[in-house]
Amino acid sequence: MKELLKNVVYAGIGAAFLTRDKIEEIRGELVTRGKMSTDEGREFVDDLIKKSESAKDQLELWLNRQVEDRVKQLNLATADDIADLQRKIAELQVALNTKAGE
Repeated sequence: MKELLKNVVYAGIGAAFLTRDKIEEIRGELVTRGKMSTDEGREFVDDLIKKSESAKDQLELWLNRQVEDRVKQLNLATADDIADLQRKIAELQVALNTKAGE
């Protein structure tokens, strides 16, 4: 019963977006209704929080990869590209100033 309930909560709410407050609220309702004991409720909360944090981390990694892929497809300059160009411009300015001073 407990596993079935967890699966329903994961599917129905989406573990990636559960906050600790919302998880505690769900736990409280389940304990109040007698669907689980207080100890099971604590375990339930800990498990959901771990899964929620893991899902958030995975979502963040996926989003970062998607953004990087789109930037590459668009052939946009990155911050590193711009910094490299600024460094090269500074080097050219130094070289021009040195040559003009001769």
